Amino acid sequence: MKKAILDEYPRMTRDGSFQFACHSEVSCFNNCCADVNIFLTPYDVLRLKKRLNIGSQEFLDKYTLLPLEKKLQYPIILLKLQEDEGKTCHFVDPEKGCTVYEDRPWACRMYPIGLASPKEGDKACQAADREEEFFFLMKEEGCCGFGEKKEWTVAEWIENQGIPEYDEAGRHFKEVALHPFFESGKELTPEKMEMFFISCYNLDKFRDMLFKSTFFDRFLIEDDVIEKIRESDEELLEFSFQWLRFSLFGEKTIKVKPGADK
Repeated sequence: MKKAILDEYPRMTRDGSFQFACHSEVSCFNNCCADVNIFLTPYDVLRLKKRLNIGSQEFLDKYTLLPLEKKLQYPIILLKLQEDEGKTCHFVDPEKGCTVYEDRPWACRMYPIGLASPKEGDKACQAADREEEFFFLMKEEGCCGFGEKKEWTVAEWIENQGIPEYDEAGRHFKEVALHPFFESGKELTPEKMEMFFISCYNLDKFRDMLFKSTFFDRFLIEDDVIEKIRESDEELLEFSFQWLRFSLFGEKTIKVKPGADK
């Protein structure tokens, strides 16, 4: 699929324009929210579990699943759909549409814009003129939104949909997920796979691991940082990526207290 996007889809810059609108008066309203694969980022999980006012474990158990098709380099999760005939989203009301709209996942916000980067795709496709990311339109069959008269540039759409906040939160995750460790073909042990999963997606459990252990006796963490990650899921998620770069790849993102490694 990535190779097809790189080779075949018309490319758009942030200044590229398109016509699109989605609202309850469009005949296909809600259709795109069923029978679809939505990969969730760690920030998606954070926003949704807070929106629903439930714990990380409960959210993961009720609303996510792990892909089983192939061996993965690192854990990723999918939004679980309902087990009805239409495979509909748990968060979509037939009349009102998305009930978690303000906290909907990145993939839902971006639609109908797709984002591709040759650096993340097939290396055979990485010609000199394909080094920068680009955008493309996902004109799926049956989508009537493209018949609407509302015109956007890609940049306007991104800003209107609140994507910059999600991109900033996802930047650190991308640094981990696209780390040279994986590009070199190395694999995580089962224990490190579990650490990756907990640190990214189960923030409640990760916080318990930090505060109900000797972690802060062994690592040099500033007092203000400790208080921030105690109170804020956003700060905790940012800290989790520092921890993963330290624990998985041996980077010096966290300092060990003198004598604690003996």
